[in-house]
Amino acid sequence: MAHSLTIPKWYDLHTHFRQGENVGIYLSDHLQMGCAGALAMPNTKPPVSRVTGPKSDSAWSIEAYRAELLEAGAEAFDHLITPLYLTAETTPSMIDEGAATGLLRAAKYYPPHGTTNADYGIPMDEWIGSDVFKAMEANQIALCIHGEQHALHGAEYFDEKQTAESEFYTHRIPRILDEHPNLRIICEHITTATAAKFVASAPDHIGATITPQHLLYTVGHLIQGLKYHLYCLPMVKFERDREELRKALLTPGQSKFFAGTDSAPHTTKATECGCAAGCYTGGCAPQLYAMAFEEAGANLFSDEGREAFTRFLCSNGPSFYGFQPTQETFELVKSPSSCVTHETPDGPVVPLPVGMQLELTWSIA
Repeated sequence: MAHSLTIPKWYDLHTHFRQGENVGIYLSDHLQMGCAGALAMPNTKPPVSRVTGPKSDSAWSIEAYRAELLEAGAEAFDHLITPLYLTAETTPSMIDEGAATGLLRAAKYYPPHGTTNADYGIPMDEWIGSDVFKAMEANQIALCIHGEQHALHGAEYFDEKQTAESEFYTHRIPRILDEHPNLRIICEHITTATAAKFVASAPDHIGATITPQHLLYTVGHLIQGLKYHLYCLPMVKFERDREELRKALLTPGQSKFFAGTDSAPHTTKATECGCAAGCYTGGCAPQLYAMAFEEAGANLFSDEGREAFTRFLCSNGPSFYGFQPTQETFELVKSPSSCVTHETPDGPVVPLPVGMQLELTWSIA
């Protein structure tokens, strides 16, 4: 007889719904996997770099992008957060006015050219000490950070002793805290022991999201057979890094780490100029997280294991963003399941388990 786990519906506080006619597919996948709310990242084309107003050729607004998501099915969520994309056009008055409207709750930093549609990002050194960060600090607007140092090459970018992420968390984040001690920060999709230890020891207003792929896989899984469906940014790292991420989740009472899948659909992964970065985990993220917790040593049917799992998926994120989690529940069942490729007008969207030939050991009732 299969064992089942009934927990509150969960929150994906870092995901990508993209734009266009496939948005409804991605939203439906999230709703079907018991997701009660989401933070929809702003790296569209054009970027979500204004707060209000209609979409233009150069910019989308939070107001306009949010309206499109709601129309495509996001009205079924109890919470939908859309961050502002920080660009050279961002001003302190934009932050002040956006906070006053209630539409602006978070802003996203992308390292220049650091990931999909990150062309509008500017170096972190230009933000540290800026009036924009000061306005965010004053208005309690959360800074969502893609924590990789830009413009590194070769061994500086990825090596056993140093990666772009460890470089960022060693040298840039301390400077941000020195200049902006009250700035609320979410260290997005952390991948390294360096980042995990930093967040664990940081003040309470510093949190972090972790993806299922970074809890399940290491760089060895990626390069053995060049499994490009696992390629994402930041890249999966080494075993010691995965161990530290898993340790963070299982620390009793931890309140800093929460779910953010970074689910990123691509209809073409292998391109002429390289591999598109992003793993699609819509429809299967809670199952993958459950598998990761179990691999980390948690018994999800014990009080301790269930509490750690529920904190990570359901309550830490809402607490950090300042809203009440839902009272609705969903059921995970300890039984094998599978997911399928979406055939769309733009091309196939392959979920990570399909691309990795991974059999799910959990299903959603």
